[in-house]
Amino acid sequence: MTALDDKINERFPGLVVRKDLVKAVKGNAIVPSYVLEFLLGQYCATNDEASIQSGIETVKEILRKHYVHRNEAGLIRSNIREKGRWKVIDKISVDLNTDKDAYEATFSNLGIKNVIIDSGTVKAHPKLLVSGVWCIADVEYEHSEDKNVSPWVLSSIKPIQLSKFDYDAYLEARRGFTTDEWIDLLFQTVGFDPEMFGRRSKLLQLMRLVPFVERNYNLIELGPKGTGKSHIFSEFSPHGILISGGEVTVPKLFVNNSSGKIGLVGYWDVAAFDEFAGRQKRVDKALVDIMKNYMANKSFSRGVETLGAEASMVFVGNTKHTVPYMLKHTDLFEELPEKYYDSAFIDRLHTYVPGWEIDVIRGEMFASGYGFVVDYLAEILRHMRNDDYSNRYQGLFSLSSDISTRDRDGVNKTFSGMMKLLFPSDNATETEVEEMLHLAMEGRKRVKDQLLRIDSTYPETDFSFTARDGRKIIATTLEEAEYPQYYHKRAARLEEPETSVKPASDAAGMPAAEVKAKPMDPREGHRVFSENQKGVTFADLFWPWIEGATKIVVTDPYIRMFHQVRNVMEFIEMIAVRKAPEDEITVHLITCADETYPEKQQSNLAAVETAGAAAGIKFTWEFDATNTIHARHIVSDTGWKISLDRGLDIFQKFEMNDAFSLANRLQIYRQVKAFEVTYLRAAAN
Repeated sequence: MTALDDKINERFPGLVVRKDLVKAVKGNAIVPSYVLEFLLGQYCATNDEASIQSGIETVKEILRKHYVHRNEAGLIRSNIREKGRWKVIDKISVDLNTDKDAYEATFSNLGIKNVIIDSGTVKAHPKLLVSGVWCIADVEYEHSEDKNVSPWVLSSIKPIQLSKFDYDAYLEARRGFTTDEWIDLLFQTVGFDPEMFGRRSKLLQLMRLVPFVERNYNLIELGPKGTGKSHIFSEFSPHGILISGGEVTVPKLFVNNSSGKIGLVGYWDVAAFDEFAGRQKRVDKALVDIMKNYMANKSFSRGVETLGAEASMVFVGNTKHTVPYMLKHTDLFEELPEKYYDSAFIDRLHTYVPGWEIDVIRGEMFASGYGFVVDYLAEILRHMRNDDYSNRYQGLFSLSSDISTRDRDGVNKTFSGMMKLLFPSDNATETEVEEMLHLAMEGRKRVKDQLLRIDSTYPETDFSFTARDGRKIIATTLEEAEYPQYYHKRAARLEEPETSVKPASDAAGMPAAEVKAKPMDPREGHRVFSENQKGVTFADLFWPWIEGATKIVVTDPYIRMFHQVRNVMEFIEMIAVRKAPEDEITVHLITCADETYPEKQQSNLAAVETAGAAAGIKFTWEFDATNTIHARHIVSDTGWKISLDRGLDIFQKFEMNDAFSLANRLQIYRQVKAFEVTYLRAAAN
């Protein structure tokens, strides 16, 4: 139990659950997380360990007795027949039998159909008519001599959804959390450990929730496999549906003209297309045309009649190439199916979440702390779809007049959604409002910048906003900062021949990936690096300023834990492969003693000393006697001082035990934390 877990339980009693319990009860039940958490919320919404263990056993017993596994459906049907009545947990869908003028239910796992259900129940739960709803239902068996009468009778049904909540209490409880605490609470709710991610990575993943809280919001996320892109849309909310394969028909999604039956957009808050990418996918052009109209106008046509709907559209898919490859040769939408690779469709997207910034999900990333019972949060988010927070930056910031109406709409809807998620009680500071506005502008700018590469008719846009003190903030994307040589291309220039520059290998034989084609000249200045940025190495940051040194002093109070000492080892390694073999260099570390594990700290530093000696590097260290130093810098006898706000600890967590991970072996493939470096002339020693 962390301090945050205690606060979560105190502020939201009975509405939160420990997130690792889902795995504990799931077993081999193929059931969404929100179904399991609905049950856990009834029996385990507490921080009392004895009650939790008792509740787990109760939930397991309920699942054992009532959840229908497909391979045990025959046994359950037999139980119903023998006992006359049985409670089941199953996905139930309903259709209208016009011959009988009656609604009939189909149980997905139980394998029974034509079960009569009264019209009042269907009217109360219309989603039963589209794709089905997970329910707890009482099923009876009454044999009839009439073969046209089904023996199955549905006596009661309860969709697995929260029945009521207190929104004002939610807002009041939110005020008791700091912004960082609230972000971590939401992050734990979706199932991830906040300690394993930086702030930007958390915000990017929480952007996946915006379609649940904003009506008619269009989001796309493309990136590598295994980053959890579809998890939220399949497991998180009973109000969203994940359409597997990304292929769907016009009647299923919008309307069946022959029957008049409304499709998915009429019943669900979010319709997400999984595995949407794939250049060769067969797509109905009529679907694309209706989709474009719906995404722009929130309406679609049924013959002569025009219908409106509120479902947000989400498109998630995998990319085959790296970001620099796409920027150099094509664009960031290259994986869209051919008929969707259309500027009119792309222009209707409100934001593009950069899936390549989100790390591949590993086992240790899952949460073990407390988060909302997801069904509770899902109902809160649905309630907030009625609100509009898009004006919350007005009075503090104004958007550039260069931004078009469609661009402004994309920025406003993303901003509104993020504000609802993080600041529902309207308690954001000016700095926090600026952060959300920049994130919203960045997401829309990513869409627009790629449109410039696809369609020459689109004008360049100044994505900036101005603070009330006159300060101008220019929104940039991270890939724009990382790959400026490829990023800014217009459609007319894509046909021009490329000139390639081969990265050189340095005299010490460093891999080309670790060496800049043009090393930076040592000069005074200041450099700022963004969270999640890649391509940053110690060699790029330090070597031009310490090359030729015989003595280097590193001052960093936080060289205590294993990964921090490893950073020192990589600093030594960087010097070892670049200095001349006959040169000897002294590297002295000033740090603070680890009061918890001092022996381990000393042992690790001694190992660095031994390793450095083999390369002619004399590594020594001392502990600050007062244990109060805070400054972090590197000073060398070349006359330079490098000031570091994070010291050597610039990299985000990565899998250190994976010998086959490039991030483990090469710094250039790691994501960094946000940090700054200042280079100053210092008196030579």
